[in-house]
Amino acid sequence: MKQLLSQYTLKLNENIYLKNPTESEVGLKIISEGIELIAEIGIEQFTFRKLGQRIGSPESTIYRYFENKHKLLVYLISYYWCWLEYRLVFAMANIDSPEERLNRALEVITSDIEEDSNFSHINEVALHRIVLSESAKVYLTKEVDAENKAGLFQVYQNLLERLTNIIHEINPKYAHPHTLMSMVIEGVHQQKYFADHLPGLTELTTERTARDFFVGLVFASIKG
Repeated sequence: MKQLLSQYTLKLNENIYLKNPTESEVGLKIISEGIELIAEIGIEQFTFRKLGQRIGSPESTIYRYFENKHKLLVYLISYYWCWLEYRLVFAMANIDSPEERLNRALEVITSDIEEDSNFSHINEVALHRIVLSESAKVYLTKEVDAENKAGLFQVYQNLLERLTNIIHEINPKYAHPHTLMSMVIEGVHQQKYFADHLPGLTELTTERTARDFFVGLVFASIKG
């Protein structure tokens, strides 16, 4: 199974980038160093000029791959959702019980992130920090409807659909599977951010407390 995962290439919507960064050494450096830099200084302070200085290339080189830093951020967040979905697929493989598959999925969603050696150009720990602090900024924009129509958020929707399908197996009459699971995914990230920066807003300060809370919330909601 691990060998199969190592051969897998995460594919993102071509509308996000101008040139596929995974097809060149410079493109891979843009992604890997872009993650490190955004994690360090935040998307507001991040510029292509700063990234160019970091990778030893003019900023014009980066513009050949991405139209602007917003599209780069969309790429990174989309990569994370795609990677997370693939982790879910392998965590739930060969499990017949939908309840146990959902439990495994929630375990993956609430787990602390570790680096994945199968994708060596990505620091998943740093990327996760970006997801916690920056992910909402990819769709809280005036262009969200046009970007959604172009499929820029499809990988997130695919992840959500995989989870809602399991809920339908458990309780076909449950009326709000998309609402529940999108709330859980966003809630996990929000609570982790609160635990790191605003601890007075949450009791979910450890991986275990977060897992117990969201597993209890999901199954109580589904089964009424």
